[in-house]
Amino acid sequence: MLTHLRLSRFRCYPALDWEIPAEGAVLVGDNAQGKTSLMEALCLALTLHSPRATRLDKMAQHGSDGFGISLETAESTRRVVWQRGQRLSLRVSGADCADYSDFLTDSPPVTWLGNSDIALVQGAAEERRRYLDFLGCQWHPGYRRALQAYRKALKSRNALLRNPRRSAAALHSYAEVLAQHGTVIMQLRERLLRLLTPHVSHNHRGISGGAEPVGMAYRPGTTGPLLEAICAATAADERAGFTTVGPHRDDFLLEIDGASAAEYASEGQQRTLATALQMAQSDLLQAETGLSPILLIDDIFGELDTARRRALLSLLPEDSQVFITTTTLHWLGDCPAPLPLHRVTKGSVCAQ
Repeated sequence: MLTHLRLSRFRCYPALDWEIPAEGAVLVGDNAQGKTSLMEALCLALTLHSPRATRLDKMAQHGSDGFGISLETAESTRRVVWQRGQRLSLRVSGADCADYSDFLTDSPPVTWLGNSDIALVQGAAEERRRYLDFLGCQWHPGYRRALQAYRKALKSRNALLRNPRRSAAALHSYAEVLAQHGTVIMQLRERLLRLLTPHVSHNHRGISGGAEPVGMAYRPGTTGPLLEAICAATAADERAGFTTVGPHRDDFLLEIDGASAAEYASEGQQRTLATALQMAQSDLLQAETGLSPILLIDDIFGELDTARRRALLSLLPEDSQVFITTTTLHWLGDCPAPLPLHRVTKGSVCAQ
């Protein structure tokens, strides 16, 4: 359970000291007041991942050269500090962490639901790979290790491909590293999708109220032994200036009632499926880790009709801490707020 959050120079927060309710909170406020940034800080402190940015400098307050996050849980205090030109400084209960794995050990799992989730269905393969990576790194310790090593080797090989003085031996050496870690990623992604599918189907039925079957199928970036595929594509890679095959080109297919969800589903169906995908993360992580996930739900209730909204609220796990952002409470109708209300105004948070 999260108990206390302190921010320094993070996004629009020059400073913040927030005592977090045990159940979570509904964060209500106008646009651009800091609601999503508050949830981003929680996500970063728990997973070292931001759903909004890939660069740390984008999370620092405008004009600042760094930021700090301190998040207290029932078990520990987690501190993340970044200064321009330096790596993240990570501490858990006062002890420095040698690497990301040390920091993430025993961290509660996190599920993020947001307005842009429909891109999981409508968008490019990159959106679905990010979804798998966010979930996979929390699900299996080997996933994060393999992904980090693969990305490092991929960056180095791509730089070498653009170097006119590259050597065939060096390219082959990087191909071996890519194949070693990429094979692990592909095996874990295939397994992850098999485990995930029944949870997606369960949540899709719960939210939509229908019985349309949902299908998910892994589409790897290459077939056959990965090292052979990378080596066979070397000439094409040299012409392109980047590595053209491997798990960085993976995708997975989504179907509703046997038809491509991206091509044939309505926007309402696509949004429901995207929400089911995100809720399935929570179910899978709880089943696999035995820990109750933290749910971060960013401004999605206004996009759902009344029936789907009520269905989603009923699916929220009772033992999870849940945080919901919204610009209005109209979607509640005559129902009471499901969580304590906290108003966010220009980087400040206060209970209502």
